[in-house]
Amino acid sequence: MHHETNCFLKKYALPEWEAAIDNNSKLLTFRKGQTIFREEEPVTGFYFLHEGKVKIHKKWGADKELIIKLAKEGDVLGHRGIGADQHYPVSATALEDASVCFISTEFLKTTLRVNPELTYQLMLYYAKDLQEAEKGMRNMVHMDVKSRIADTLLKIAEVFGCDKEGTIKGTLTRQDIASYAGTTYETIFKVMNEFTADHIIELSGKTIIIKNKQKLSSLIKQG
Repeated sequence: MHHETNCFLKKYALPEWEAAIDNNSKLLTFRKGQTIFREEEPVTGFYFLHEGKVKIHKKWGADKELIIKLAKEGDVLGHRGIGADQHYPVSATALEDASVCFISTEFLKTTLRVNPELTYQLMLYYAKDLQEAEKGMRNMVHMDVKSRIADTLLKIAEVFGCDKEGTIKGTLTRQDIASYAGTTYETIFKVMNEFTADHIIELSGKTIIIKNKQKLSSLIKQG
């Protein structure tokens, strides 16, 4: 099934350009845990996420990683590799089964030249992405670890969505949560147990239920 309503490319390109997109794009599917592209690999093109959630991550020291962002339906992947250095500066891994529309860098360049609205929307997307990345770096420096973990849980809830009971509709491993909050597995374990004791969250295996969103938000303190 081609989830074109979630495709950034199809959403903003001219209707008469649709046939060109169909002829020059590939619909790829990835299983949970599969790598879509890897940091330092040569850039082959761009990925427009139709379905599923994806983590964007970077190596951090010898054996750690930092999750920079969680991507969802409608997001663009690989756009950080469009500059002069034609290597992906980050990796992308499927957190659940995902489908993406892939186009080559050359075709994207041609598409941007003939689709002003798409070019404009992609520029806005870049700007928002950059602001989020800068905010993430600032939080890493100025927020204490408890604030960062609270902020991370709210961001995960926003990406995956919650049901009316506050249950987050997707799961991340504790290690992924640690990598997203820029902390260790042990700290995540300790702080999440504290949040549970304070009735802010409830844990059921890997599932997280946010019991008191207001209280969780109030824990986020800027330095």
